Amino acid sequence: MSNDPFTAPFGSLFGDQMTVATLSDGHYTYGGAAQAFENFSLHPGTHALHYGSSCFEGLKAHRQVDGSLAVFRVDDHVARMRQSIERLRIVAPDGSVLRQMILDAVEANASFTPPTPGSLYIRPTFIGTTPNIGAAASPSETGILYVICSPVGDYFPGGVRPLTLYVETKIPRTTPQFGMVKSGANYVMALGPTLDAKRDHGADQVLFATGDDITETGASNFFLADDTRVITRQLDESFLHGVTRDSVIAIAADLGYEVEERPLGTGELIDWAAKGEVFLSGTAAVIAPVGTVIVGDARHTVGDGQPGPNTLRLREALTDILVGAAPDNHQWRTTVAG
Repeated sequence: MSNDPFTAPFGSLFGDQMTVATLSDGHYTYGGAAQAFENFSLHPGTHALHYGSSCFEGLKAHRQVDGSLAVFRVDDHVARMRQSIERLRIVAPDGSVLRQMILDAVEANASFTPPTPGSLYIRPTFIGTTPNIGAAASPSETGILYVICSPVGDYFPGGVRPLTLYVETKIPRTTPQFGMVKSGANYVMALGPTLDAKRDHGADQVLFATGDDITETGASNFFLADDTRVITRQLDESFLHGVTRDSVIAIAADLGYEVEERPLGTGELIDWAAKGEVFLSGTAAVIAPVGTVIVGDARHTVGDGQPGPNTLRLREALTDILVGAAPDNHQWRTTVAG
């Protein structure tokens, strides 16, 4: 496998340091520094392996135009990670501890950060470790919280290109009460429909519109755009509250777009495709244009099938903030040594 983050599969390369804390008796113990990246030894009865008591976050550090390194919206990701752990009915770490673990991991792996448009992808993870295969109705009382880093290029192979979405109206992406949690079970539920859509329709991603209610794809939030408006599904607990989604909304407002957060159906999507733009947003994808949407057996070209000017404008504005080429008016960047 390639060791170049721009040609290796996204997330398949790793830094050589990690930060680790352990949960026991309701308290997290963190040594205060990064340690060598190494395998864990887990009991075969580990709770996470049997009952899914695991969750994760995904955020990035970017090399800035002045050569420094900055993490994007670390506090928002810390808050979402804590919320995910609490949804597992497990005590969450203090936000300051998790924040420090993230910054320590980034600093320790700073040399692995590729130049723009690459970045250092950061993966805080929690796994419940109580060795009890009879605890399906009980949360894990012990756990491991750790942060690893991965040098990455573009999430979608081929860089910024128009994607093809298959719209799924019957199969839900996940269970509604867990839709806003970054647990592995959510992603494995979306895996089968996504693989089927790739095989049968040549799609890059599945847009879940269960009961004709468009929410998100298996890995990204969903937007419509034109010269005056940016539209996305209003938040509820059925899908992920994306940090990049929130960033796009703020940037769109800064640029003078009217932002609408409201229900979206497939009929509106089909009509919009003929005249407007469609894009996805996420930490990994940043902003990814959509060129084709497939509803049933019908393929609908979005605009002229190429990335639209408003999509590219928003992407450039966000990217400039990520890399320090634009003012940080929302105080989203946290500079670290490295």
